[in-house]
Amino acid sequence: MKTCPFFNICGGCKFDFAAPDYRENKIKSLVNWQGVRDVYWTAVGQRRRADFGFADGRFGFFARGSKDIVPIKSCPNLVPEINAALPGLSGLPWTGSGSALVTLCENGLDVNVTSNVPYFTPEFKKTAERLDLVRVTWNDRVVMQKAKPQIKFGDVLVDYPTGAFLQPTVQSETAMRDFVVAHTSGVQRVLDLFCGIGNFTFATHADGFDIAGTGVKRDLFKKPLTPRTLDKYDVVIMDPPRAGALSQCKELARSNVPRIVYVSCNPDTLLRDAKILTRVGYKITDTMAFDQFVGTEHWELAAVFQK
Repeated sequence: MKTCPFFNICGGCKFDFAAPDYRENKIKSLVNWQGVRDVYWTAVGQRRRADFGFADGRFGFFARGSKDIVPIKSCPNLVPEINAALPGLSGLPWTGSGSALVTLCENGLDVNVTSNVPYFTPEFKKTAERLDLVRVTWNDRVVMQKAKPQIKFGDVLVDYPTGAFLQPTVQSETAMRDFVVAHTSGVQRVLDLFCGIGNFTFATHADGFDIAGTGVKRDLFKKPLTPRTLDKYDVVIMDPPRAGALSQCKELARSNVPRIVYVSCNPDTLLRDAKILTRVGYKITDTMAFDQFVGTEHWELAAVFQK
């Protein structure tokens, strides 16, 4: 395959991941981080979650630059399990418009629908129950559930909450976890901030903090941890949303934490937060970029700060 058949038709990808010059073109988008020490390239066909759209009874990807729906029978960037489910999902009696996040879990497919129509129809429920799906939710209301969807981080199985954040491929998730583990090994006290459902928490035996999922429930945007708590730890891991960790970094700048491992899905907010840390004496000792959002302009970055 020399090109993706949907490139420039659906709006999912900025770069043609099937083209021979894909890596050369995408690496140029790392404008402010050209000096990263290593890049992890995720293989095509590994994406285990995808956002689909629906409107006027049609199901597929949104067209580039519009809310029109491009019907998709098979996407070369998706895992086979999602592609196999697309005919059944397309055949559901969709009402109104919205999006459907489809996620491959350890025990099957989870579908999380967000719609402008508040309630699903009895026909939708009946049809969904006949499909090979683990769970379907509509605006956070359960349509059907045959089992609790589960996700595995290494050897640890955890329940997957509806719509929870999850790295798009197991490959890139594992590579990021390996990077974090390598920079937390040999220490006793590890803190995992914005820990989500535990990608780094279990592997590093860390104390976790977030508003949902694994660990202590705490909104780190509104109530960041202070030096009084931070100074108890040898390493702090952070993996915040795209908004970054501005408030938390200001507190870390006042702390005596010797090492920070910062994982970010937004190079711009990472750069902003890095300036706060380096201004008080932290030095960046290692960096790595992960092409986990294959085909898009987005990068995941990891940086190690040492004081």
